[in-house]
Amino acid sequence: MKDLFNWVALSMAPGIGSVLFKRLTQAFGSPKGVFHASLKDLNKVEGIGQKVAASLKKFDWKHIVEKELRLSEKSGAKMVTWEDEEYPLNLTQIYDPPPLIYVRGSLIPEDRMAVAVVGSRYPTTYGKSAAERIAMGLSRKGVTVISGLARGVDSCAHRGALAAGGRTIGVLGCGLDIIYPPENRELYERVAAQGAVISEFPLKTPPDSDHFPIRNRVISGLSLGVAVVEATLRSGSLITARFALDQGRDVYAVPGNVDSARSAGTNRLIKEGAKLVTQAEDILEEILPLFKPAPAETLPEPKLSEEEAKVFSALGREALHIDRVAAQTGLSSAKVSAILLTLELAGHIKQLPGMRFIKT
Repeated sequence: MKDLFNWVALSMAPGIGSVLFKRLTQAFGSPKGVFHASLKDLNKVEGIGQKVAASLKKFDWKHIVEKELRLSEKSGAKMVTWEDEEYPLNLTQIYDPPPLIYVRGSLIPEDRMAVAVVGSRYPTTYGKSAAERIAMGLSRKGVTVISGLARGVDSCAHRGALAAGGRTIGVLGCGLDIIYPPENRELYERVAAQGAVISEFPLKTPPDSDHFPIRNRVISGLSLGVAVVEATLRSGSLITARFALDQGRDVYAVPGNVDSARSAGTNRLIKEGAKLVTQAEDILEEILPLFKPAPAETLPEPKLSEEEAKVFSALGREALHIDRVAAQTGLSSAKVSAILLTLELAGHIKQLPGMRFIKT
């Protein structure tokens, strides 16, 4: 990855979260541009504040980043930024996608058809069976199953997908080199071999409790919908469901015993409008139509200048970074940037995080 050093540096800089990372790179063009920006210009970026801006200028990142890159190579973790083709398309569409994720295994375009299956860490036999059965049914239809590699429902969901021979992705709330819970070591390796294990947290990051709500937005962000199987009223799975709603994803819930506290959360989701599901087919009927080919439709080509037409033709339905557009068209980056803005304002294209563009 070009300029990976600076991507890692900015992602590890104190006070720089996903949203601020995006604002800074949009303001200065790249992570490298951020580090070369003056303190005065940094202070102009919304939300940064004088303290964070000063900290960024003083950040001794060289030693820290070199250590992180060595750890990454040693642990077999690949670093993927939102400018890379491998970065999940679904994740680019949320408000605060992690700018850099650590990956064991592989991420493929087909992972766009994905559903998260989450729930209690201490499920009943009914909950375990439902999670595994739903995940297995989704996998058999080519749906990637997303979960958090935690105890309970998460583990059952991953095992169901693996048993069906399908793909599954585990999202961690700690560094990728830390197995948590420790008894899931074998499951971790199987998920990495048959899909991917990912984390936005630097290596060696412990599984602190405040990391898991942050992790949950990635679980929902990777998915077209979130299925909750057994959850108390204070369950972290309800946080994932709220993230899903905020991100425009569907929420599904498996009904449970009305006298069981472990089903109180899922039953409330249903009362609040979540779709009641008892089997994978209930979810598949919602998402499979999204992937049916649209009927052929002839749209009038927009009236463009020669250079605008060249840029417009370079884009397609898969996001393309501005540097690749410039390389394909032979135009300067400044010219391409101006044309992309014109096309975007005209409604012909759409900008995604990381300076990537697609046709609308």
